Amino acid sequence: MQNFNFGQFTADSSPLRHVDPRVKILTVVVLSILIFQATIGEIVMISLFVGLVIWISRVSLQEIWGALKPIAVFAVLLFLLHLFFTEGRDISPIPLLPVRITYEGLENGFLVVWQFAALVTAGALLTMTTPPSTLVAALEKLLRPLKILRVPTQDLAVMVSMALRFVPTFSEEYNRMKTARIARGGDLKRKGLFRKLKAAISIVVPLILSAFRRADDLAAAMEARGYARGPRTTLSELRLTRIDFAALAVMVSFAGLTMMIRFIDF
Repeated sequence: MQNFNFGQFTADSSPLRHVDPRVKILTVVVLSILIFQATIGEIVMISLFVGLVIWISRVSLQEIWGALKPIAVFAVLLFLLHLFFTEGRDISPIPLLPVRITYEGLENGFLVVWQFAALVTAGALLTMTTPPSTLVAALEKLLRPLKILRVPTQDLAVMVSMALRFVPTFSEEYNRMKTARIARGGDLKRKGLFRKLKAAISIVVPLILSAFRRADDLAAAMEARGYARGPRTTLSELRLTRIDFAALAVMVSFAGLTMMIRFIDF
């Protein structure tokens, strides 16, 4: 299993691969809005829906964990910040520590971590089940109305595609540098804040330099292949099919049902 799968197309045999990428992008956008406004009842509905999509997409839980693992430390930090620094009703005092645990802090911490994990999972499912080429074409078509404002939509789509493409590349580069340093006797688990920072800088700086080299090589390759701004054609045109309309109907129905839960008193 790879340590980081976000941004990498892996589910080649997934049924969701045949769904129009525009529909999947719109679904992720709608899910993001619902996630940020979710209440307790909506959290259950959205979690069940995301779990169902994972099952249909045939993406393994190991791959989902591979996308969530890099944000685990940040998620724990967010949870603790809300847990210890949110005012409200005390659960129980902590001896010898000037902090309090409140019911409101526990609830807010859980909500923020769930929102963070749900957003990353939705984005990972999109990239894992959508080839990069079709994702670029879908973004370009969705952003096409912005051409009225003279926004270079094609360039924006290419930039997003490159960013998604190089996320797993830089992750693999980081793992290689980390392994090479350990093989040379480097200790990346030093005790003390300054020693840990020094160990991290020894990897981060070469990684940044590698990113600049890759960007320079990519620019040279694009120039050599005659890349230029302006209208371009695609190998296959995107067309909505019955499956896509069915997926849109499911998305609209789910969004409506989720919004209705707000009017139900649990």
